[in-house]
Amino acid sequence: MSTNASRKRSLPAMLLFFIIIGSVTVIWSGPFLWMIIASFKPQTFGGLDMASLAPNFKPTLDNYRMALMSAEFGTLYINTIIVTFGTLSVQLVTVVLAAYAFARLEFRFKTLIFYMFLMQLMIVPPILIVPNLKTIVSIGLDDTLVAVMAPYFASAFGIFLMRQTFKSIPRDFEDAAVIDGCNWFQVLRYVLLPLAKPALVAFSIVSIVAHWNEFLWPLMVIDSPDKMTLTVGLASFTRAAEGAADWGLIAAGTMIVMFPLIVAFVLFQRQFVSSFMFSGIK
Repeated sequence: MSTNASRKRSLPAMLLFFIIIGSVTVIWSGPFLWMIIASFKPQTFGGLDMASLAPNFKPTLDNYRMALMSAEFGTLYINTIIVTFGTLSVQLVTVVLAAYAFARLEFRFKTLIFYMFLMQLMIVPPILIVPNLKTIVSIGLDDTLVAVMAPYFASAFGIFLMRQTFKSIPRDFEDAAVIDGCNWFQVLRYVLLPLAKPALVAFSIVSIVAHWNEFLWPLMVIDSPDKMTLTVGLASFTRAAEGAADWGLIAAGTMIVMFPLIVAFVLFQRQFVSSFMFSGIK
């Protein structure tokens, strides 16, 4: 009886929970659903019809064709891929080595230096735009893809994440490797990194998404159209389309920029969730 009574009491709470979650989901996904529908609407649609979520029209790919013809998305994609994965490649080296030093090595002022790294997490990135821009100009890297990547070659978040992961790995594994004759680099390469793979994947996801969507810093350092990233190119493309109130074209251009991340999430959704669940933050 008590079990049935507890179940009856829990039903209203569960129903309320699902109602709240469903409402939040609808509100959050509304703009995204509108963008998908608008990208397939014919150019003749406008006014109140364009604001409707009801797909009461014959879908067309004209918006995507016009978007691809209006902007050099091929060049923008190549530049963005170079920036995103170039930054990640350097980050993985600097983050792993720094995290290993903070987790396993002993040196003076280690705790103080680590806390100074963590202080970077409290700094709003736009505050650093002016000093970073002065530095980039002074060393002659302005208007280059390297200038877009350089400020992100080190990551305080990545160092913290990997440090916590390394510290959660028992030292017995390392001791066994040292007894077998491994040096510190071999221990890191063949023992720690395989065990820290979920944290590496989680950090890679955060880095890729962040730098794929980065807008303000590339806008500041890039002047040449052939070196722009997707977000900067999309902004220029959007300004031209807004003048004609061509919302379907804008939606199609936005979908073209978002498409790789959407596909990656759909294909690797389970790996994404598993990486964050077992990323080693304790």
